[in-house]
Amino acid sequence: MAGREDGGRPADGTDVDGAAWARELLDHLRPGGGDLSRVVAWLADAVRGTACLEDGAGNLLAGTRIPLNRQLVADLVTGRLASAAWEDAGRHQRLVRVASTDPGTAAVLAVCRTAPFDRRTSDIVGRTAQVVELLLRARETTAADRRLARATSDLRLAILQLLMVEDTVSARRVASGLWPGLLDTDSACVYVLEGPAEERDRIAEECLDATAEHALVVRCPATDEHVIVVTPRDAARRELRSVTDRRSTTFLGGSVPHSLARTATAYGQAVSALAVARFRPDKQAVYAERTHPERLMDPDTLHGWTAAVLRPLDALAHHTHAELLATTRLGLEFTAVSAAKILGVSRNTVRARMERVEALLHADFSDLTVRAVVHLALNSQVGLADEPRPSPSTAGGDRLGDLLAGPALRAWAHDLLGRLDPDARGLRRTLCAWIDAGGNAERAAHALGMHPQTVRDHVRSAEPVLERQLLAGGSDLYEVVLAHLALGELEPPALHRTEPDHPGSPVHR
Repeated sequence: MAGREDGGRPADGTDVDGAAWARELLDHLRPGGGDLSRVVAWLADAVRGTACLEDGAGNLLAGTRIPLNRQLVADLVTGRLASAAWEDAGRHQRLVRVASTDPGTAAVLAVCRTAPFDRRTSDIVGRTAQVVELLLRARETTAADRRLARATSDLRLAILQLLMVEDTVSARRVASGLWPGLLDTDSACVYVLEGPAEERDRIAEECLDATAEHALVVRCPATDEHVIVVTPRDAARRELRSVTDRRSTTFLGGSVPHSLARTATAYGQAVSALAVARFRPDKQAVYAERTHPERLMDPDTLHGWTAAVLRPLDALAHHTHAELLATTRLGLEFTAVSAAKILGVSRNTVRARMERVEALLHADFSDLTVRAVVHLALNSQVGLADEPRPSPSTAGGDRLGDLLAGPALRAWAHDLLGRLDPDARGLRRTLCAWIDAGGNAERAAHALGMHPQTVRDHVRSAEPVLERQLLAGGSDLYEVVLAHLALGELEPPALHRTEPDHPGSPVHR
């Protein structure tokens, strides 16, 4: 056995084919190369032997495993030797230490052949070790970059989840370390970009570049096609529009400005606007661009009614109150699975919180009219949060019927549902029956005397006419439900009942 403390012997340029093998070796450093297994296989072929690359723990990284002297390997890994030669029973081995980006670790490149190592093969082994070291460092750097990117992405998601449950203090603390000033704002808008799932990472990177990282960009944990952007005020709207303009398959939906504590509401608005964007030639829409029923109601009546509906929740501790309301808003918009992913909790937790709100409000969330009315109250509470609350005696006198009786709201409902009247298939009648059946196509089909698939086709056909998503549920559907209630085509729900007709959590849909 022989060893030395310096590297492999450099080539002296006298070998006639030295330039040829050197060029072949350098080709592995070109773009598109960089495969450790290919380099080690090339080495074995070049020296007419066997080659392998092991890490410090003896794990095979590339090549074919070779029986090695473990003490010699240990000396190389710890840095006592830079390279070594070993001969035993007609086997000749060369081992070279390959440094790592981590000072405490190293790999060993080993070559074994039946013939002794001459100057040429020794040079090949030494030069290959240098190339392997470069490739190994590059791979470790790339892996570290990926871990950092993944950790940063997870941190952005954690900040969003804190905002979703109105914990703005913690969200600001988490964000301040990496993005100082990112959440130093009184109001923010939420945007949702939708594109092919396989392009989402690229879309997210474009959003980060477009906003100069002055916005919170999150890959949606619930929908693979969505990227969520929380931006101070409305500063990034133009930049995000440019992202969709460059892509024919990308859509953009945005909210109106809200306080950071109302991020969950803003997110729901952005998703609702996204549904409208799918039907628009410019592929973009903002929630404020269309009239919503609560804006057509008498503010004082709406304020009092909202206070009366949600008063059973007022006795809860602040954190619990915010947690239940945030979960309920998302649970009424999305499925339990999606809401759970957005909030970073289990779907059973979402269902448990929703059931607790049901019990407190004496509401049956399996009824679409109940869901629509509670959704109206929750959204109205957000809009009226900073205004003085009416006294209990005043609030108690406000009823849902008073809200729905206004001429402006009825005119809006006539205009919205009237869009369906020209269709000879009776889309309006089918839609009303489907809502009355709780969004169940089979029950609606039984009531109408038609096939369930026909019911689904009718509802799907109504979506582009109304510019609202219906089958997916959420705020778009609830607006259509309120339109039916305003025109008396559906019975107003009874929120006071204590025994639900259809037990179960609404987020099972």
